[in-house]
Amino acid sequence: MPIGVFDSGMGGLTVLAALQQRLPNESFLYLGDTARLPYGTKSPATVQRYAEQAAALLLQRGVKAVVVACNTASGLALAHLQTKLAPVPVFGVVEPGAEAAAAAAEAAPVLVVATESTVRGGAYQRALLQRNPGLQVYARACPLWVTLAEQGPGEAPLIPHVLEHDLRGFLNGPAPVQTLLLGCTHFPVFAATLRQRYPQVTVVDSASTTAAQVQTQLQALGLLDNDDKASQVHFLATDGGDRFRRVGSYFLGHAVPAVEVVDLAG
Repeated sequence: MPIGVFDSGMGGLTVLAALQQRLPNESFLYLGDTARLPYGTKSPATVQRYAEQAAALLLQRGVKAVVVACNTASGLALAHLQTKLAPVPVFGVVEPGAEAAAAAAEAAPVLVVATESTVRGGAYQRALLQRNPGLQVYARACPLWVTLAEQGPGEAPLIPHVLEHDLRGFLNGPAPVQTLLLGCTHFPVFAATLRQRYPQVTVVDSASTTAAQVQTQLQALGLLDNDDKASQVHFLATDGGDRFRRVGSYFLGHAVPAVEVVDLAG
């Protein structure tokens, strides 16, 4: 049985890439709700409904676990899905990232960079403070990072300038941030650049931390596939299969094969 992964679009492919690296024997079913993205501009009720529909399709296709590779859906619909889909395990991206960032930060300030809706919703801020109430947490909305990520290597010369512009004041002030939490699944594509330009800062990638949590919990539940076989991935999108293949390769790190276009709205 494959592991199901869904996102509002293609950013969740960074989570899929981390899962494939952690779990090379597992197969995956990835769903990008590209017809209705972004989720961040929708009401909580709408996001919950979209998340239910995505999870329902994955369950119909026979997945053994569901990974919500979307920060907005993780913040607004994860608890609901965990109750509704039980006993199928459901994982989100917010808690693993916050746990890793809080552990790395200790007492130093943390900066969460994310989309406007994620920053406004405060899921990462709350999760960080739950783990360390004395932590100084900043949050910065970086919507242009999403646009740059989807443009791919062609926009590479612009990336360092945009990153530096959005991080100004946080890394060189009187109390500089020492931990940077990438709170959007698009942003791990910039992780290497950030680590190279700011070696004094610990960059926490919610994709890799989520993959580690999925591995640990599925192993504890006896759901890991230990057979030595090639991993298979089937891709679903609700619109724009050709663009999904082209842009998705930037996030996944290799070519995306055929994409099946599906309808979630019924």
